[in-house]
Amino acid sequence: MSFDSEDMIFRVVVNHEEQYSIWPEYKDIPAGWREAGKTGTKKECLDYIETVWTDMRPLSLRQFMDSQKI
Repeated sequence: MSFDSEDMIFRVVVNHEEQYSIWPEYKDIPAGWREAGKTGTKKECLDYIETVWTDMRPLSLRQFMDSQKI
């Protein structure tokens, strides 16, 4: 099955660093990732990620940088 197929359904997944990706719905989610609550076509999922993932820095870096503020 082609990942560029129009009828392929994906789910949005997120890891512990709050980094987002898409994963084919028919496959088990890999270790270290969890569902983010969105499924749909590749475009729908990528559009969703674009709206929710506004800071590309990993969570640990954001937390470190926040702790360095005076």
